[in-house]
Amino acid sequence: MTGKPVRAQVWTRPIVVVGLLMALLSLMYLGYVVNPEKNLHDFPIALVNQDVGDTLGGQPTNVGDQIATALAQNIPADKVDLTVTGIPEMQKLLLDGKIYGAIIIPNDFTKRLGILGTASVVSGKVERPVITIQTNPRIGSYATSITLRITEQALAKVNETVGRQLTDTVDAQLRPTPDTAAPPVSGAAQLTLAEPVDVVITPFRPLPDGTGGGLSAFFYTLLVLLAGFTGAMIIHTMVDAALGFTPTEYGPWYVHYPSTPISRLRTLLLKWGILAIVAPLVSAVFLAVATLLDMPIDRAPMLFLYSTLAIIAVGVTALSVLAAFGSAGLLVNLILFIVLGLPSAGGSVPIEATPKAMGWLSTFEPMHQVFLGIRAILYFDARGSSGLAHGTWMTLLGLLIGLCFGAAITAFYDRKGLHRSADRARVTEE
Repeated sequence: MTGKPVRAQVWTRPIVVVGLLMALLSLMYLGYVVNPEKNLHDFPIALVNQDVGDTLGGQPTNVGDQIATALAQNIPADKVDLTVTGIPEMQKLLLDGKIYGAIIIPNDFTKRLGILGTASVVSGKVERPVITIQTNPRIGSYATSITLRITEQALAKVNETVGRQLTDTVDAQLRPTPDTAAPPVSGAAQLTLAEPVDVVITPFRPLPDGTGGGLSAFFYTLLVLLAGFTGAMIIHTMVDAALGFTPTEYGPWYVHYPSTPISRLRTLLLKWGILAIVAPLVSAVFLAVATLLDMPIDRAPMLFLYSTLAIIAVGVTALSVLAAFGSAGLLVNLILFIVLGLPSAGGSVPIEATPKAMGWLSTFEPMHQVFLGIRAILYFDARGSSGLAHGTWMTLLGLLIGLCFGAAITAFYDRKGLHRSADRARVTEE
């Protein structure tokens, strides 16, 4: 079988489109994951100083205040948002997922430090003063590891400084006169004085088994986005094929039905209706599979309802984009919901450890909004302040935008007489 030569655009256009899409993919995905420490900005950590102070070496002293000041100096302000607060506010911030961890200095820190100094020259059992690092594992394991690196590095410098000051204080107390040398202190005591602070790491509300170390919310979000995105693609293709606007091909079987006289707006309304029926069914399937796999879900009805809303919002918008741009809408949807969505979701790498452009994308990207809602339901008791209220309103806003955009653009096309029919198809000979 012979025919005309294949035009250059038949093979050049796919190469250009695929090349540009893959370049965008590599820039977004590799750019947000290769160097989180370098990209760190506004990483939220709380500092709680409860120390009431005591008398050391005959002088009123509050070592907790000194440590708080040192931490503020040692922790880079351009990378970490260090919030000084009290215990009740810190717990609320942890409960709502607003901070990734906290440094807690107890109220008897200076007193215990003084006791430790005395115990270095007087026999007796004594415990080192404690500073607690409280992590927030429900935010995610990666955020926890970054929190520990930041806080442990800062406290290591603090421990060294406090140890040097305590050693000098003990040395001064042991000197009979300022001009004479102090009696020697045992090697064990010297080691204790050199690192007097015991840093204890405790998780705040550890996650139960079956959450994938805090990743189950992200992957559930991904399922919901894919259900709306791919569901819209499937509904769009199958409905257009049944209405005769596109051919149907399965292997060697090929059929192209006659075009149905139906407006663009009515076609879109039909697709939206099918999506509205599919969404709760898919949401129920996700919930059933998660339950079958022993994934802990304390608020199943809430998860079902919100997932259904998110699937409808994503699917409606995706169908509207396809109605507006035709085949090119597939690329638009892919970029909007997946290419730009995954790096800015904050599900695996926290937003504060990605380039600032990702933070800007997260203000409107659908995946991040849905992730906040699902994470709040699964990990934070479905509290509105933990992200559920924000996720719900943003999802409703996305749904409204999708409905208005789709209805407006298809009604405009219909008024202009741009109907989808065979007699309007253009054949361009180049």
